[in-house]
Amino acid sequence: MSSDSVITHVVAALAVVVASSYALGALARRLGQPPVVGQLFAGIALGPSLLGLLPGNAYETLFPAEIQPILTALAQVALIFFLFAVGYELDLGMVRGQRAVTTVSVSGFVLPMLLGAGIVLLLPGPFAAANGDRPTDLTFLLYMAIALSITAVPVLASIIKDQGLAGTRPGTIAMASAGVIDALSWPVLAVVLVGGVHGAAREWAVKAALLVLYVLVMLFAVRPLMARWIGRPGTPVSRQVPVAVTVALASAWATNALGLHVIFGALLAGVIMPRRPDGTPDGRLLRPLQDTGGLLLPMFFAVSGMAVVLDGLSSSDLLLLAVIIAAAVVGKVASGSLAARAGRLPWRESLLIGVLLNTRGLTELIVLNVGLQAGVIGPRLYALLVVMALVTTAAAGPLIRLLRHPSDPLPAPREGHRAGGGGTPEIWSGPETAPDPAAEPVPDPSTGGGPVPHA
Repeated sequence: MSSDSVITHVVAALAVVVASSYALGALARRLGQPPVVGQLFAGIALGPSLLGLLPGNAYETLFPAEIQPILTALAQVALIFFLFAVGYELDLGMVRGQRAVTTVSVSGFVLPMLLGAGIVLLLPGPFAAANGDRPTDLTFLLYMAIALSITAVPVLASIIKDQGLAGTRPGTIAMASAGVIDALSWPVLAVVLVGGVHGAAREWAVKAALLVLYVLVMLFAVRPLMARWIGRPGTPVSRQVPVAVTVALASAWATNALGLHVIFGALLAGVIMPRRPDGTPDGRLLRPLQDTGGLLLPMFFAVSGMAVVLDGLSSSDLLLLAVIIAAAVVGKVASGSLAARAGRLPWRESLLIGVLLNTRGLTELIVLNVGLQAGVIGPRLYALLVVMALVTTAAAGPLIRLLRHPSDPLPAPREGHRAGGGGTPEIWSGPETAPDPAAEPVPDPSTGGGPVPHA
């Protein structure tokens, strides 16, 4: 295929992917679902499982093998911008002294991990069969634990706004806890992957040491330089954005060279990016990166969906899928609900927090793609886990409507305040889909009137 033909196919594929993602994302929103559900289904529909069934080799014609690396590269760039924005908005200081959020966060992280590892230990044969006879070793065990512990903060932010929970106590606690859970999950995932699937202990130690050195360089060398550059009086945003993009791309390249995924470097670049004097992200710097990542994210959904092959699943795979979904739902809903109830919240609000934490969506897809590319999971198990992410995310809306009841709203937000914890807006849902809860605390019954942080 000539270079002109490759360009033509890439442009055509982009048009189809963006249009399909927009259409099905909008349809999902009209049906009361987060757009990510429709966007991922668009990716699956454009893959071999559905488009490949049409006569005339429609899938091979639209997405020939020659353009697959280009589409994958665009998807990775979208993830770099997206994770950079997530890291830039992340603020773990919101849990200091907040017992309710701390309890829900720890419970919502640990219990799902235990269930994820537990089902692998109980069913090693079915998991090995669904995973292409890959060994159910410690790497796989920890990976499945992380896969079931994830909560998608951006999707959760969209759901909280769409369901009218912005400013309520359940929405606030769930959003803050989800940010902490994901912040705990990324380092564990990095530890799992740093030595490769079957890396030797020496290789693992060398890469871990290099990773620690790289993090120290980013914190104590790059961050001060960025603060000096961005903090110069009169520096226009047009000069800040290219520097931030360069740091994000270079950091992603560095972690990829260390044997990790590009997402870890992008996330770290966002974390070390200097903020405004009041501790909030600079919206002038954040918005261009969010918008650019939002335009490219359909490629990630398309690449993720194309890797889902449903026609090769057997009846035993479907039974395993039911076990995975049950463990995922019980792990999140039970841990979040019981932890919130232990903080003396009403049962209805506690259950609502558990249901909100059960939202996975985009962040889960990122984790699954990392595992697939690293060889930790194979195509069949990947397909099962993608279906699990779709089911748990789609179930959030109906369950929330069943449980929701009026709650005391938070005071109006202060001007310029923006939530921490990765409230990056969902693609196609407008420039401000993440809830912007109040900066003032609300009473927390678990502390006898202490504040509940805002996500």
